[in-house]
Amino acid sequence: MAKADKWARLLAYVTGLVNQELLLQNEYLAAENHILRSHLPSRLRLSDPERETLADVGKRLGRRALAEVACVAKPDTILRWYRKLIAEKFDGSKHRSYPGRPRISPDVEALIVRLARDNGVTTGLPGQ
Repeated sequence: MAKADKWARLLAYVTGLVNQELLLQNEYLAAENHILRSHLPSRLRLSDPERETLADVGKRLGRRALAEVACVAKPDTILRWYRKLIAEKFDGSKHRSYPGRPRISPDVEALIVRLARDNGVTTGLPGQ
């Protein structure tokens, strides 16, 4: 038996043990999740960050695996959350410029009003 074959068999054995342990952990967590969900009220309200987290993980899991473990929402709903998340990410709103003159800071506005008062100019502001 070649040295490479021995390493390959050892690696396959270790990988199999790790995969089996991960499968058992997932099975335990799914059972625990099911039990805990049975004690909660009928409808659970999720915040936007919680939906984003579930959507991201759900997309990586895939529809089939998600159907086995998803208890909070249906797999289609979780994948819809993901599509919405991606749509918002690439809608360009961060780079969009809005019409009109940009606002000036309150400090600059106060300075302009003070200079106008010092020079005797009426500002047209209420109380003058």
